[in-house]
Amino acid sequence: MPGPSHIGLPLINPLDKTKTGGKSVKTWSTPIRKEECAFVPCTLCNSAAFVPHFTCTDSAAEQHRSFSYVRCIRCGLVQINPQPAAAAVISRYGGGNYLAYEQNNETAFLRLQELALRDAGFFELERDLLSTDPTVLDVGCAAGSQLTMLKGRGWTVRGVEISGPQADYCRKRGLEVSTLPLEENNFPGQCFDAILASHVIEHLNNPKSFVREAARILKPRGRLYITTPNITGLQGRIFGSRWRSAIFDHLYLFSKRTLCILLKSEGFTVEQVKTWGGLGAGTAPLPVKRLFDSLAKPLGFGDVMIVRAVYI
Repeated sequence: MPGPSHIGLPLINPLDKTKTGGKSVKTWSTPIRKEECAFVPCTLCNSAAFVPHFTCTDSAAEQHRSFSYVRCIRCGLVQINPQPAAAAVISRYGGGNYLAYEQNNETAFLRLQELALRDAGFFELERDLLSTDPTVLDVGCAAGSQLTMLKGRGWTVRGVEISGPQADYCRKRGLEVSTLPLEENNFPGQCFDAILASHVIEHLNNPKSFVREAARILKPRGRLYITTPNITGLQGRIFGSRWRSAIFDHLYLFSKRTLCILLKSEGFTVEQVKTWGGLGAGTAPLPVKRLFDSLAKPLGFGDVMIVRAVYI
């Protein structure tokens, strides 16, 4: 999936200085708009019973439109429902603003991705694979900075990016990138040693189908690395509907529990879960923010999580 668009929801998404050398990086979203929507059963447990979770308002837009999340009463997964059709979701990412946003933040985003992979033990596993010509697929590869980095480390790389301008930019960088959703690429079975999906799964209409396809195309003992917001992190609990990740583009908001249930349901074994990010910039005095930031990872209440899962 592409990075978020250039039009933001500042009331929902406060600025946050993450581990980017002090540079502020904002979570942006497509402006709220009318789309054809339909009720869908819970992707995790197939239940059709939901209760309201919270309603978010785009106060920056002239229309002051809102959208709502519900929570499955059986498994607890939080999602937007009714949901827009897949074609409507894909159409959100067709403009060139995503490419500009990714280019403007390329250094910061790559730094965050590297830190997340380091937390998940990716580079330790890499050492055992580099002698075997390892293959990696980056789903939602954006402008291709992570693929370029991994290519330089000795990986054979492929990418999936449904945003056409970003995919074209990747190709100009010498990368092989498809604009089809993962399930439509018909990759051969058992062809990748690792699949990376950073801030992708929350955008998808059918996360279960995505995880199932990842399992099919991973080699035995291949790893899937998923990075996504953590709704049960401290910020999600404090800010609720004003949480910076409660945005129009995020169809699902996972907790550590619901994401692990999803992975296990498709045959994965979860090896590691790490979180980071305690409090957003400006939400607390700096000493308090630093304290919570330092505790978020060891205590597991961070705003963002990365899950490493193996398919045997």
